[in-house]
Amino acid sequence: MAKDLILEIGTEELPADFIPGALSSLERLFRKGLEEKRLTFKGLRTLGTPRRLTVIVEGLDEKQKDATREAKGPALKAAFDSKGAPTNALLGFARSQGIKVEDLKTVKTEKGEYLFAMKKVKGERTKKILPETLKAIVSSVSFPKAMRWSDHEVSFARPVHWILALYGRESVRFNFGHITSGPYTFGHRFLGARGRAQLRPRPIKVKGVKEYLKKLESANVIVDPEERKKTISEGIENEAKAVGGSVLSDPELLEEVANLVEYPAVIMGSFEGHFLKLPKEVVINAMREHQRYFSVVRSDGTLLPYFITVANTPAKEPDVVVKGNERVLKARLNDAKFYFEKDTEVPLAQRVEELRGVVFQAKLGTSFEKILRFTEIALYTGKTIGYSDPVDVSENFEDFLLDKYNPSRYEKAGTDPRHYQKLILGRAAMLSKADLTSGMVGEFPNLQGVMGREYARLAKEAPEVSEAIYEHYLPLSAGGELPGGIPGAIISISDRLDTIVGCFGVGLVPTGAHDPYALRRHSLAIIAIVLEKGFICPIDELLDKSLALLGEKLTRPEKEVKKDVLAFFRERLKNQLLTQGLSHDAIEAVLSAPWYDLVDSVKRVKALEGFKKHPACASLVVAFKRVSNILKGFEFTDERPEVKLFADPHEKALFDASEKIAPEIKAHWDKGDYEKVFTTLASIKETIDTFFDKVMVMVDDEKLKKNRLILLHSVRGLYYQIADLSKLVV
Repeated sequence: MAKDLILEIGTEELPADFIPGALSSLERLFRKGLEEKRLTFKGLRTLGTPRRLTVIVEGLDEKQKDATREAKGPALKAAFDSKGAPTNALLGFARSQGIKVEDLKTVKTEKGEYLFAMKKVKGERTKKILPETLKAIVSSVSFPKAMRWSDHEVSFARPVHWILALYGRESVRFNFGHITSGPYTFGHRFLGARGRAQLRPRPIKVKGVKEYLKKLESANVIVDPEERKKTISEGIENEAKAVGGSVLSDPELLEEVANLVEYPAVIMGSFEGHFLKLPKEVVINAMREHQRYFSVVRSDGTLLPYFITVANTPAKEPDVVVKGNERVLKARLNDAKFYFEKDTEVPLAQRVEELRGVVFQAKLGTSFEKILRFTEIALYTGKTIGYSDPVDVSENFEDFLLDKYNPSRYEKAGTDPRHYQKLILGRAAMLSKADLTSGMVGEFPNLQGVMGREYARLAKEAPEVSEAIYEHYLPLSAGGELPGGIPGAIISISDRLDTIVGCFGVGLVPTGAHDPYALRRHSLAIIAIVLEKGFICPIDELLDKSLALLGEKLTRPEKEVKKDVLAFFRERLKNQLLTQGLSHDAIEAVLSAPWYDLVDSVKRVKALEGFKKHPACASLVVAFKRVSNILKGFEFTDERPEVKLFADPHEKALFDASEKIAPEIKAHWDKGDYEKVFTTLASIKETIDTFFDKVMVMVDDEKLKKNRLILLHSVRGLYYQIADLSKLVV
């Protein structure tokens, strides 16, 4: 009869951001561990609070499944002598397996026929297996950081105080360091049953899953994170409605707060209205980042002078708690007000000069040098995609900080659009990091970009400049919001590209989980922006520009750096396309051809995915594989086959067919209509098949052989720059 299993690991308070990962790790370990032990179950769920990590396995079978264990013996030809008698090798194998020779089975393998011993293994009782299995799981839970405590040899995220382990109504006994598992859990650290304060929680004996959940609830512990989130969400919304507002949506903060408490209690406070004169983001950040407070807003999104916090226990004297929170927040907001007013005394353009003394990276120079580099990349990119004027080589990019280059001085309607857009790009790029030297960003680092936009608005910069300063930091995370405007998108690409190429250029290449400069995230962001905006800016050309600007700062050969960075981008693009459900072979086929125009490459992959369903695709791919295999190892120039050397009419037929479709393919290619490119290729399928059936390519006559190879090379050229069709699996 199946029974429920429950494991609870009781600890000191865990960091909120450790809990989701730990529960995910536990679920993975349980599923793998039970599968390896041949134990089946109906369901599995994880629960957790700051003081406990819990796994509940529903309907776990009482006994392992029986199994058949195979042991490979000697090869059949070595198992018997010339008279058919078992050899010593066979006898020794049978004896070691405890089985008779006649009970051995002959099995065909890739290496020939071998004798195998097939032994039935009877499943053991689950309760006998669980102690070792659970101990291994508890010892294997992964955390960003683990610790040891006292003189115990085990490690965990925080010291472990108890372990509850029950299978049905029976406790599962095992040791984890100094802790012995048993049938006991503990309630809220500060509240006993019915909410009474207690110096030390009393142990709570548990007899099953239902009783576990019920008794914890009675002991003021909501063990289900989703239930805590729901309780908090409903509580803060009710408080916000009471003052005519609603809670500013913040799923990440809700997740974090839910993992900071076991028994949430919602409290509302207020702050002085004059602080609302500060930028909205400043007030929200002061409440969120330092205090974990929720903001309250009107229906139009403007802030109300209230905050909502969540405590781990109901307050005995709510007024005292509220005043304490208000006092702390007031100090934070006064600090923010001081820094904001101080910052506005210095023009944003003047702050750029201070970046000459800020080191970006020891080998790559200062932040000011970095700005000069990515400003030039941005202007080059703007020209490449047709957004802005070409850059005059005599221009000094520092001039973009001068008033004569300030786009806000020009009438947008009366200025050449491409020239105006060049001014926007140059000005925004040069100002994009200026807020790094501000007091506000020094105090609240995650406001970089936000404060730059605000200070640019106060300085009467063009709206496009202000917005680009903020947007060039987007996306903030994988899958996050992308820049809305073109200037912000271009500067984001340029800034990130300079970081990637610079780091690769001085040997700071990501390895495994070690990526201190977030180069993987930067490359994914570039790919996402380029594809979303549809920018036609080949990545290899941008790399050349970036490498040239880095110049003497590179400590590795330029060609080597370019090769490595391209491989880095290729892998990221490949993985991103795989997550979209596109097939591995279609992706490989396109990425084996020139792929540096990312927008075009994705279009080719999708077209090729569709072509795989074409009735002629399978046989055409077989033919193209033959073409590629024959051409391996041969070097070709732009030679064309000589018609006069054709010795077989099928050579001429293939030549004529390829010549006929070549202009059609080029026309479709130029239009980006790759579906028609592939269907046009399919029209010569029969001609290619017949050629290979009738014509021997690798003949002794060198002239004839070379001419036929050149012919095949010209056929491959019809598609090779679009996709290496020989990579398709059909």
